[in-house]
Amino acid sequence: MTSAKTEEKQPTVLEQMGGVSGMLYSSLPVLVFVIVNFATKNLMAAIISSLAAAVVIGAVLAVRKGTIQPAISAVFGVGIAAFIAYKTGEAKGFFLFGIWQSVVYGSAFLLSIVVRWPLAGVIWTFLNGRDRSWRDDKASVRDYDIATFVWALVFFARFVVQRWLYDEDQVGWLAVARLGMGYPLMAIALLATVWAVRRADKRLKAAEEAAEAEAKSQAEAEGVLARTADDLMTPDMDELKRVVDAESRDKSRD
Repeated sequence: MTSAKTEEKQPTVLEQMGGVSGMLYSSLPVLVFVIVNFATKNLMAAIISSLAAAVVIGAVLAVRKGTIQPAISAVFGVGIAAFIAYKTGEAKGFFLFGIWQSVVYGSAFLLSIVVRWPLAGVIWTFLNGRDRSWRDDKASVRDYDIATFVWALVFFARFVVQRWLYDEDQVGWLAVARLGMGYPLMAIALLATVWAVRRADKRLKAAEEAAEAEAKSQAEAEGVLARTADDLMTPDMDELKRVVDAESRDKSRD
């Protein structure tokens, strides 16, 4: 019973975001970049510091998880952001990759609704090893459409606000917006996804139970029909004996 309950238990919003440590780790390179850039007024120093922070974080994650994949992921995004800042020669360039990344992600989520493959459902089932039986249920697809639309709103909100701050050269506020519109808004989108998952799972479970009940009822009905057919095809020996005796008595009288 305990293992079954453990398997059905869905991860919390905080667990989906990597926990408190994941939130802190992802925020540190951005904070280091802004602080060093503000303190030294030296773009290269800020770039090198943020990259160093990403490498250290990646190494820590690699040791904790026993694989280098977290290290690569931790450095990759910061590396692209740092490269853009270096090429543009402006500190605000550090945030440009994330700004346009929000547009791409938001557009992908909207497009997935149009083609009837809402990404909130697709990604959730992939990450949790579920099947895609929810796609055969229109109500479940609709619920995942709603969750996917919330994700799209989150990404487009990030783009609008951060793009405006970028155009206004507000590097400090860009960092604030990057962090403030990161996990808090993601938590809202994840809550919408969990809502859709629970509704879809409840609906599919009810459908499965109804199908099982119908199959059981049909099997019982088929059993009754089979027994009735056997009764009709099998002669009643007592009745047959009475008929034969009656005919024998009639013949004797004749």
